[in-house]
Amino acid sequence: MKNTVKSFLVICFLSIYSYTTAQINSEKAVINSTLDNWHKAASEANFETYFNLMSNDGVFIGTDATENWQNKAFKTFSKPYFDKGKAWSFTAIERNIYTNKTKDFAWFDELLDTQMKICRGSGVLEKVNGEWKIKHYVLSIAIPNENVNGVIKLKESFDNQLITTLKKDNR
Repeated sequence: MKNTVKSFLVICFLSIYSYTTAQINSEKAVINSTLDNWHKAASEANFETYFNLMSNDGVFIGTDATENWQNKAFKTFSKPYFDKGKAWSFTAIERNIYTNKTKDFAWFDELLDTQMKICRGSGVLEKVNGEWKIKHYVLSIAIPNENVNGVIKLKESFDNQLITTLKKDNR
């Protein structure tokens, strides 16, 4: 009798664990597809699809220190690129996706093959009315550690000017 109860409990535990794992994997597959479709929409210059995959209050942080785009401003900035028939082309070559317990909030990081060579993207998605929406995205250029000093020298003048301006503005 004790073995039967133990076996039953083990089977219940494994069933719940398998179901939960399958649910998480299913959500991650949908999130993965959302991100792939978002990148694809940019490469195909599909403005409507691209911005429909972002939340209305979405934010895009670009590679330039001055690029902190709120959704409306990002649309205005991006529209001429999309109108020319090709915005930008990012293809994920590695991606990690994480979800909260209620599976309505996710965060990710990805390595991308881009026209700027390898970049890193990271961000946050929120499930809105049953659909995953990109709420916050950060794009950065990946720089090998052995090249950092050279990059610092290249951007030093610009960065020093921007730091001075930002410190004045934030007083």
